[in-house]
Amino acid sequence: VGSISFSSRNQQQKTDREIMLSMYHHHQQPHEQMPAHASNNNNVNNNNTNRREGEILTGTTILALPFDGGVVVCADSRTSTGTYVANRVSDKLVQLSEYIYCCRSGSAADTQALTDYVHYYLTQWSLTTGRQPTVKTAAHLMRRLIYQNKDKLQAGVIVAGWDSVQGGSVYSIALGGTCLQLPFATGGSGSIFVAGLLDAEFRLGMSAEEARTLAKKACSHA
Repeated sequence: VGSISFSSRNQQQKTDREIMLSMYHHHQQPHEQMPAHASNNNNVNNNNTNRREGEILTGTTILALPFDGGVVVCADSRTSTGTYVANRVSDKLVQLSEYIYCCRSGSAADTQALTDYVHYYLTQWSLTTGRQPTVKTAAHLMRRLIYQNKDKLQAGVIVAGWDSVQGGSVYSIALGGTCLQLPFATGGSGSIFVAGLLDAEFRLGMSAEEARTLAKKACSHA
């Protein structure tokens, strides 16, 4: 019995060594290279975006163009979650006061909450003072809310409008709360596609119809 047991152990040890050597030689063999056009999933593109063939990302395009006597604000109407358009007719232009509007991009929930707060504060300010707020006041109130909550919010907005102090003016407020007054402003992921067009065709002192035509052209090209 002892001899059989010993023989079985030797045989088992030999078998284990053979398996280990087999695994070692298999590991040392060079792996076959996958062709460049091959993919683990034929329905997924090779650009590591996890998008299926034919799917595209539809982001936001917002812009504001001042003209002689006012400002034109423009935006697309798609609210998307990745490649899925959740709402085709969303309103990204929110009225903050009688002559001031906000163009929203980023998280829909965050920007809706922000515009509600700013609209409330500006309404209270108008009732208290009996005057209409300036675009600068609205922009810096929005900037303060975004900056103080920059680690919780994903919101990039444009505040534009007309007041008796500066006339038509445009303020761009980025994700972190940076506020800049600009000759014109664009925002959202689609803004990079129309930057050159607006640089080439925008000019100060345009008429209302010229600004409206350029805004529609730029937004449709994005």
